[in-house]
Amino acid sequence: MMAAAVFDFSATRKAFEAEIHEAERVSSMTLLQERFMKLSGSETEKKSTLDQAFRDVLKDHIVKESGCDVYLSVISLAVDCAKEGLCLGMIPFLMLDDVFSSVTLDVCERVFKFVEDGVSIWKKEPYYTGGKNYLLRMCNDLLRRLSRSQNTVFCGRIQLFLARLFPLEEKSGLNLQSHFNLENVTSYNLKGDDSTMRSEDRDRDESMEMEEGEMSDSHSSFTPIDYNLYRKFWSIQDFFRNPNQCYKKDLWKSFASNSDEVLKCFESHKLDDVQASKKKKEMLAGDGGNVYFAKYLTSEKLLDLQLADSNFRRYVLVQFLILFQYLNAQVKFKAPNLVVTDEQALWIKNATDIVYKLLRETPPDGDQFAKMVQHTLEREENWITWKNKGCPTYDRERPKTETPLKKSRKRAMGEDIKEAEDSKRVNMGSAELTKLWNLCPDNMEACSNAEREFLPSLEEFFEEAIEQSDPEAMVEDEYKVVQNPNFGFRALRLLACRSPHFFQPTNNQFKTLPSYLENILSKLAKELPSPSEELKTDTDMAENEELLDEKKADSPQGPPPLTQEHIDILAEKLGADWKKMAPHLDFKGAEITAIEGDSNEMNTQATQLLVTWQDREGPQATVDIIIAALEDAGMQEISDVVFGEGEESSSS
Repeated sequence: MMAAAVFDFSATRKAFEAEIHEAERVSSMTLLQERFMKLSGSETEKKSTLDQAFRDVLKDHIVKESGCDVYLSVISLAVDCAKEGLCLGMIPFLMLDDVFSSVTLDVCERVFKFVEDGVSIWKKEPYYTGGKNYLLRMCNDLLRRLSRSQNTVFCGRIQLFLARLFPLEEKSGLNLQSHFNLENVTSYNLKGDDSTMRSEDRDRDESMEMEEGEMSDSHSSFTPIDYNLYRKFWSIQDFFRNPNQCYKKDLWKSFASNSDEVLKCFESHKLDDVQASKKKKEMLAGDGGNVYFAKYLTSEKLLDLQLADSNFRRYVLVQFLILFQYLNAQVKFKAPNLVVTDEQALWIKNATDIVYKLLRETPPDGDQFAKMVQHTLEREENWITWKNKGCPTYDRERPKTETPLKKSRKRAMGEDIKEAEDSKRVNMGSAELTKLWNLCPDNMEACSNAEREFLPSLEEFFEEAIEQSDPEAMVEDEYKVVQNPNFGFRALRLLACRSPHFFQPTNNQFKTLPSYLENILSKLAKELPSPSEELKTDTDMAENEELLDEKKADSPQGPPPLTQEHIDILAEKLGADWKKMAPHLDFKGAEITAIEGDSNEMNTQATQLLVTWQDREGPQATVDIIIAALEDAGMQEISDVVFGEGEESSSS
């Protein structure tokens, strides 16, 4: 047997390097592909050798500083080879990482343009699965080299590229647990003794033009721009950096106080729309339109100018709105104790209204800008809900197409009619509908059939409940059927269908369903015959009527009841004095407050008091009790006018 040939790694690598240089010259990978097929060795051995050859060739170009175009030509060749399966899919990303690690930031920015343009390629196989982690690490390493203040645009390009490369639900790019960037600290002068600002109001030249807008002279009183305002203004940035501090009572007081002072300062220092529009046009016309600073400049000398800058104001006001939205939002990973109180919620609501008002007043295009910010924050609510659900994917599988069924021949209408007439059976198109329809051919007869009466009568349904409501039955409340929620639900439905009491207005306020049903049962018990009365014969009923008539003739007449006419006259006379009478009719403070809240007119409030008392007392609501209550309240004159001496003497 002949020994297997040993794979010569060094010789094969040199051969591949020569073919790579030739492929660069002719801008084609055909010769490289042919050499790959001719060389001996396994696929894995040749792939690993070609991978190393690509990196060695790129290293030589980097050492020689051949230039950005040469680097990209070699990388493009590696991309084509990976597509044909000649090398691994991660090799282009390793080569890009080698370039980014070895050249200056200016060259990196030019090379990254190649990475941005190929985002649609990197999403495909074999690049995405094998190289996405290398690409993510390469971008993160590059971000660590960049300065967020000096290379702001480049950092933004990298972030946008990653957002386009990875799917929306990619967990590595999501802040699932809502962590804050606590390293973003705003530094400012904390030593008041070293401050260059004066405590009193500084004289301002009214003719001085500001950078972005002018302070309006319409306000006679201005908030002084001193070190105290400077300290409060920049201290708020720490709460924007870490909003969870607002849930602490002592820190919240500091935040609310400083915020009120800052918003008051914005309100007192208005901006001139004319001057701001002029400066905006000059900025757009010049080269300063793309100037952007990632960090605030916190010099004390700049605060006066910053307050006159419309963009600066908008930055701060939008920060307020973002913070307020977080404090009110239901975030999944927020601790249970991080909840705003009612007092804090009210302050946030008022402060939000003030911020939107200031945004609308800030030129230029204040109204349009405020609407845009409000719309953006409303859309943010949808993203908060999406994150609370665990960031589910937005991809949906295409539904499987089912093979359409062959259509059968449609019968003519005449055939269906003829068949229905012959069989005296209407065909409704489906077996179940046809069966139901032909149970009773006459529709009106079917609807009026007694068997379709499923509702019980009031007597049958409430018989047990009325018996239990009788005090002589001695049934405890917890064992009554009105306490059963199922019974209560059915009772409401039956009352809505068969009892007028369900629709009669009442001034009584029922806190529970059983209490409402008890009130209805007391009315039904008077209208419906009791079971014992139904068993009585006509003779017994006649005898009872005679006895009742005799008793009525022998017994003296009871006290007169309170009528609606009495209520109308008495309410007009009482007016605002009904509150003096209410305690003598056993009304509590909460009930009196509820009556006051229902109407602003005194006569209406007095009428409601008397009607509520009459409904509560029932037959016991007599004139005598009203007269006694008026006397106890010291309103004897009203009693004499309304009821007169005759009724008073007769009642006594």
